[in-house]
Amino acid sequence: MTQDMTRTQSVSDAMDPARAAALWTALDLPGALPDALPPFFHQLYFWDAQPPGALGRDGHPKVGGLIPDMGLPRRMWAGGRLEFLAPLQVGTRAEKHSRVEKATHKSGRTGPLGFVTLCHEVVQDDEVRVREYQDLVYREDPNPRAPKPVPPVARTDEDSCEHHSFTSTLLFRYSALTFNGHRIHYDLDYCRDVEGYAGLVVHGPLLAQLLMLKAARELGPLTGFAFRATAPLVHTESAEFCRKGTELWVRGPDGRGCMEATAQV
Repeated sequence: MTQDMTRTQSVSDAMDPARAAALWTALDLPGALPDALPPFFHQLYFWDAQPPGALGRDGHPKVGGLIPDMGLPRRMWAGGRLEFLAPLQVGTRAEKHSRVEKATHKSGRTGPLGFVTLCHEVVQDDEVRVREYQDLVYREDPNPRAPKPVPPVARTDEDSCEHHSFTSTLLFRYSALTFNGHRIHYDLDYCRDVEGYAGLVVHGPLLAQLLMLKAARELGPLTGFAFRATAPLVHTESAEFCRKGTELWVRGPDGRGCMEATAQV
């Protein structure tokens, strides 16, 4: 069942250079932050700050505002597609206009699923500079008696590969800079006891961010990027970030595929 949605939201931000510089440092990137915002760094801006009473149990703003209530408690950022139409400049005010593209209920192997696609357009100097489609998935709480899903096996034919490890400190800093209150990234008891993860979950957007930076370094300026999360990675694990041509992926320590992506230059 698909719902036709007309929900919209607009947020303005001054694009403070200090926030981008903080992520640049947190990711241990070399040199100085460039004047043009690196790809996907717009995630640091346009916070939706809500009072405690307006938050759900998972720390996100309660659904029913921009995002419709799908009747399912667990949220995942499943993937997205980006168009980089012109560079965003730090220190220059911008606006983000968001709308719900679609909201759909389906039945999966693990039970009912809710799919929500958001479209975000980032406007600076009256020009759309970034267009982003964000895919969210909502699902039921895990059944401890149900068999664990089998993750895909990652490719091993990469032309280039780099290693990244993740600490609770990095996850905290990324959550703070993106104003992401989702408890799966910092509340270990909630991760294990409520959502059934083995550890703190590394943000899907953080994995995508590292893939985008790798793609831009090795291929040149990006005009587009699409990514899809395929299995969670937790903070006690390191991962390999791989590229072959314009295809990129994240390989977990046991060889499982955690994310797949395609870059456009």
